[in-house]
Parts: sequence; C-alpha cells; structure tokens
Amino acid sequence: MHLGQMSAVRTDRMVARAPADDLMLFCIYLDGQGRVRQHDRFVEPAAGTGVLAEVRSRYEAVTSTEGLSLSLRFSRESLPLRTAEITEACARSMDPAAPAMQVLSGYLGRLFDVADELTAGQRLDAGRAAIELLAMVLRDVPPAVPDGNGPDDVLLEMMRVHVREHLADPHLRVEELARRHHVSVRRMYSLFERIGTTPGAFLREQRLLAAQAMLSDPRYARLGTSSIAAAVGIRDLSTFERAFRRQYGTTPAGWRREHVGAANEG
Repeated sequence: MHLGQMSAVRTDRMVARAPADDLMLFCIYLDGQGRVRQHDRFVEPAAGTGVLAEVRSRYEAVTSTEGLSLSLRFSRESLPLRTAEITEACARSMDPAAPAMQVLSGYLGRLFDVADELTAGQRLDAGRAAIELLAMVLRDVPPAVPDGNGPDDVLLEMMRVHVREHLADPHLRVEELARRHHVSVRRMYSLFERIGTTPGAFLREQRLLAAQAMLSDPRYARLGTSSIAAAVGIRDLSTFERAFRRQYGTTPAGWRREHVGAANEG
C-alpha cells in the first residue's frame, strides 16, 4: 500500500542496461490522480481503477496528487496468460465497476489489512490467489457469486477460481483446498452451500467438465482415457470411469465415439 505522491520511470536506456526483468506491477488507485504510460498507450486512472505494467519495458507511472494506492508485484511467469495477452493488457484502464475487478479490489484491500498477521507461507499462498484473481480480471470473466461482494463472496470465488486453475493437481482435495485458503473444512462447506453445492461436488464437477471437453475435442483424440483422467487430476482410471458414467450416462470412450465421430462426420 502506498500513501502520497509517487513517481516511477523506466527509460529505454535503463531497459537496455538492466538484466532481463520479468516483474509485473499491478496498481489499484484508491484516491488521487495519476497517469500511466507504456507501449504507446496513456491512461489516467480514476479512483478504483486498476492498471497493469511490465517492468522490463519502458514505462512511466506518476501520481500527481496526494493519494492512496494498492500495489502488487509478481513475476510475469506466475500469471497464467499468454505473453501477448499480458502485454496487450498493460497501461489499460480496468473498469472498477466490473464484477471481477470488484472481487480483486475487495480481496487486496482485505489482504493488506491482515498481511502482518500471516506467516510467510500464508502470504505466499495469498499472493498466488491474488494473481489468479487478476488473471480473471484480465480475461474479463465476471465471477458468478451471488449476494454482492462481501468477504465471504470473495473467499468463495477465490476457491472456485483456484479449483478451475489447478484441476490437474491430484493433491487438490477438499481438505487441501481448505488448507490453501486458511479456513476450516466446516467453514468451506458453509461457503459452498451459498451456491447450492459442496466443495467435493464442485471439484468433481469441474474435473468431469474438463474431461468431457477434452473427450469432445479432436485435438486430444490421441490421448488415452487414462491420460485424460490424469490431466484433470484423477489418478485412478476406474474411479474416473464410474464418476463420468454417473454424470453423463455413458463411458468416457462412449462419449468420445459419439462426439468426436460426429464432429469428424460434420
């Protein structure tokens, strides 16, 4: 968090002399006036607006009046987006009224409030969650969270995003999801009740949806069923086949024959 005037400039000469730097800087302007320039784009962010900049390229970031801002620094490789997408997002105003941006702003504000109380490991996990939420903002995906953007809604959406981004992790189970977000399993069940499901059912549904999409895509036709199961975090093939059949009324192989075959015929 930064209070007061701020000026950060990186010239072409500084870029040429410095070693390769993959740091990114994301800033939310809570109050005051400022401007950011990069990649021949210029933005004057209003209160609540988020702006992204990449440190390895020439940029200028200035707040011209006394103001308050939240800043997040992270490595470029930790952001799960293509290089072109990241560069295109720099020095562009991110709408503070957008639901995804509201979720991120609420989370970062709360994170800075409690940061001193967290362990080093907890701060690392919290930072990763913030980067995942930023990726959601950059993809312009509105979070489907009912009842506003209170702390419980933010935490619930963080967990849902984490599940979708880590489906291939076989260690991601209900207890592990709770541990990574520093809540009890009991509280996590209470949060998922808000959207009419349980953590285990949500995790299973997301894995099966991802598997269904892969089985329907001719690009993955060479992958065996066991490889697709592993790609969505399910190690045991029989467990995967039983769950898939319960969900979709057919086996993974049967689904693939029907859908990939229909696509090839069309």
